[in-house]
Amino acid sequence: MTDEPVTDVAFALRGQFVPSGYAQRLWLAVSAALPWLADEPAAGLLPLRGTEQGGGLWLPRRARLVLRLPAGRVEAARTLEGATLDLGQGHVLQVGTAEERPHHGHPTLHAALVATELDETAFGEQVRQELDDMGVQGQWICGRERMLHCDNVALRGFSLVVHHLKGEQSLRLQARGMGSARHLGCGIFLPFKAIPNLE
Repeated sequence: MTDEPVTDVAFALRGQFVPSGYAQRLWLAVSAALPWLADEPAAGLLPLRGTEQGGGLWLPRRARLVLRLPAGRVEAARTLEGATLDLGQGHVLQVGTAEERPHHGHPTLHAALVATELDETAFGEQVRQELDDMGVQGQWICGRERMLHCDNVALRGFSLVVHHLKGEQSLRLQARGMGSARHLGCGIFLPFKAIPNLE
């Protein structure tokens, strides 16, 4: 992956509820509206934010659908505005206007889930190697093991915080991410003002 600048594009989202394991269905629906998306290796889909209850996620009034994309894809992504995303079983989301959210060099970044099949010790070695390969010299803390279930896909991994980052290194880690399944929200780093409780 190149070091082309990467940014987030946040779309207003109208809908009330998405079922557990929605990520794969959401990605497929977005990819159907943006056919080039599946072939864009730098693209990622951030997890939706809401309240987990009743076998799914209740979305707030100001819900956002956020794509992480190369800066050169922003205008192409805006064609998603006005789209209707059908997740099946009567669950439909309406996409509104887009807002670009450029990245900044935050010193502390957090990924809710970095997908891996390794145990914690081997995963730590993998993290160190990937950070070295990126030229990122921050310190890191591995959190608890987590699982992500998406229809017929089950991914295992760990949460991860990388801190004491210099600005350029922070931007590089946000752009490249870590591990696989960015389209399901894995390995995508977001800024934190403080190191979160990983237990």
